[in-house]
This record gives sequence, structure tokens and C-alpha cells, in this order.
Amino acid sequence: MNLLQAIILGIVQGLTEFIPISSTAHLVFVSRWTGIYGGDPQQITATMAVIQLGTLAAVLVYFASDIWAISSAFIRDHLALVNGKSDSRSIEADSVFPKWLSSESWLGWLIIIGSIPIGTIGLLFKDFIEGEGTKNLWVIATMLIVIALLLIVAEKVGTQRKDIKQLGIWDAIVVGFSQVLALMPGASRSGSTIMAGLFAGQKRETAARFSFLMSIPAIGASGLLQLKEAVDILPADSFIPLLGGTIAAAIVGYLSIWFLIAFLRKNSTMIFIVYRIILGTVLLVLLWQGVLSPHA
Repeated sequence: MNLLQAIILGIVQGLTEFIPISSTAHLVFVSRWTGIYGGDPQQITATMAVIQLGTLAAVLVYFASDIWAISSAFIRDHLALVNGKSDSRSIEADSVFPKWLSSESWLGWLIIIGSIPIGTIGLLFKDFIEGEGTKNLWVIATMLIVIALLLIVAEKVGTQRKDIKQLGIWDAIVVGFSQVLALMPGASRSGSTIMAGLFAGQKRETAARFSFLMSIPAIGASGLLQLKEAVDILPADSFIPLLGGTIAAAIVGYLSIWFLIAFLRKNSTMIFIVYRIILGTVLLVLLWQGVLSPHA
């Protein structure tokens, strides 16, 4: 893999990780187009996961103030509880969380709870996720359409009333398990979690923000685990290009987060739904006609 190939992968990763159109689907296309590693599924998966660290950096920078508020409040509230000094003076009367917790530390607990499903399933099925089966274009095309249809339903039936401070354990469970669904290629982590948030009654912007905050443990664990393995899996001369691709993913990812949150304040996810259906349908037709091969 050369620097140009890596930067192209990074740009695609940054664009598609947060916009609900499936980063895996687009990265599979690009990896085929650029011909990196001769189509080796393990090396491609390792490359994708490492470049994901760029989008993790984008989330950390964009939500730096939120992350600091959540982390400091989490430590403060639990230390106060241990020392017997917790109080509820700043807690809203209609809050859904325990009175000794602030809204920020409660959000920290929701992120932890919501990260358990994907952490567990991801480790159990690690070998399968890294294998050729998760690069199958039949599966990718089908999941592009399935999640698009579910997003349509979520847009129609979701009450879209919850702000970030009104989220409860149910929101964490629903969004957490939707991240497991996103292990299916073509599903899209952001698409699945935003869809789940809408089903749970969250506002579109809230669903996107919670989705991005929930991505931090998932992307971080996946990227760091693969970074360790990539040292053995990837050729030694690929690490400078990987660094370039990761930086590209960070810059483009930051812009993608900014765009999507601003977009969802005033618009629905319909433009992404239409894109997914068109792309998935075109892929199914090309596969059926034999123009494309399901595997690299």
C-alpha cells in the first residue's frame, strides 16, 4: 500500500464513518479499486481498523469539552458518593437518572452500558469479523437497503422528543445493541445507531451526538487492538502510508461530524436513505448480472 492509496482510504473513512452510508461498504469498494494487499481480507481489515483511529481522533477533538465534562463529573460524583458527600441540589426534578449523579456522569454510565454488547460480541466473533465473509458484496448490498428501510420506519414512528439529558438506560441498551448490528458489513455504525436512537424517541441531533459519543469506546478498542496485530500482519513499509491515511481520516472525519450534526438540526435522514437504496440496488443488479464478484 502506497501513500496515495492510504490517503484515499482515509478520506473515504472520514467521509463515511459518521455519515450513515456505511464506511465498510465504501472501504471495500475502494480497497478493490486500489488493489491494496492483493485483496487479502485480514490485511485490509487491519488497515481499516487502524485508519479508524483517525476518525476516533476527530471525535475526541470535536467533543473535547463534552468528554472533559463527562469524565470530570463521573470522577467527582463517584468520589463524593464514596466520601458520603453526594447531594442532589443541581439535579432537575424530572431527571431520569439517580439523584446523586449529574447529567454528565449519567451520560458516562450510559456510554459504558451501551458499549458492553459490541465489546462482548466483537471479541467473540473477532475472527469472523476479520475474515472474507464480512467483505461479501451480497451482504453489503442487502444491509445497505435493510438499514435504509428501517431508517424510513424510524423517521415515521420516532417521537423525536428526547434531548441528550433525557436519555435513560433503555436508550443505552437500544443504541448499544444497534452497534452490534453494525458489525454486519453495509449496515453502518452511525446509520444503525441513529436509527435506534430515533426508534427510542431521540431527536435527530441527539441521536447523532449520542451515536458519536458511543463510537469512542468501540472505535478506540477496535483500532488499538488491530494496531497491535497490524505490526505482525502488515508489511513494514506500510506504516508511513497508514499514518498519512489516518491523518486524512481525522481531518475529513471532523468535517463530517460538523456537517451531519448541523444537517440533522433542520433535515431528516432521507437523503442518506435514498443514497443507500440506490447504491444497494445497483450493487444487487451488478452482482446478479455477474458484472461484480461477491468477493475480491
